Amino acid sequence: MCNRFRATYNRHDIEEQFQAWDEIENVPRFNVAPTQPILTVIGDSGKRIATEMRWGLIPSWASTVSSGNFLARSESVTSTPSYRNLIRKNRCLIPADAFYEWQKIDGISQPFAFEVGDRELFAFAGLWDEWNSPSGIVQSCAILTTEPNSLLAEMHDRMPVIIRRVDYKQWLNPRTPLDQVLSLLKPYDSAAMSKYPVSTLLNNSQNESPAAAELIELQVPAQGSLF
Repeated sequence: MCNRFRATYNRHDIEEQFQAWDEIENVPRFNVAPTQPILTVIGDSGKRIATEMRWGLIPSWASTVSSGNFLARSESVTSTPSYRNLIRKNRCLIPADAFYEWQKIDGISQPFAFEVGDRELFAFAGLWDEWNSPSGIVQSCAILTTEPNSLLAEMHDRMPVIIRRVDYKQWLNPRTPLDQVLSLLKPYDSAAMSKYPVSTLLNNSQNESPAAAELIELQVPAQGSLF
């Protein structure tokens, strides 16, 4: 789940919502996929920066590069070797304005977009690490997941953790007590979210045009007469 998301914000949006200095020229992206570079926000209040990381976390102790884990289960984050230290000190926010989930309909994998509010910018809870590769340091990250809210439950048994704007400081601050950090890893309010079907062009991660994320009307099969 949540192996794709949309990121169509601009530099001003990042600086305004996250109070993060953003020197990256943000090009609208409609079909973000694992192993691609994504924007993250790190640092405490007043010292935040927006920086690109690889989506797919490579632990600092890894001997070789791999595809990396792009998702991390919040329930086991304090016991999993790759994450148990990161949840205490290497937390990040990952900006997005939609994520996608799939449902089988008449044998077709139909993607749906999930949004917060009216196409609002929001942030996934993320963990990040640095890996010293032969060619230099690689920063990478993973998105934390939790049990689904009622809007997601019919499609999947997991959903990404979305951090509320009022909790950004608490999430990013490395001095926040662990029990308070873990209390933020919960399903987002389904009443504040919406979903709609989008084009099956999205099924191919190479399709990155706006058309891949466009709202479509699902075709309802015609009902035959019983008589």
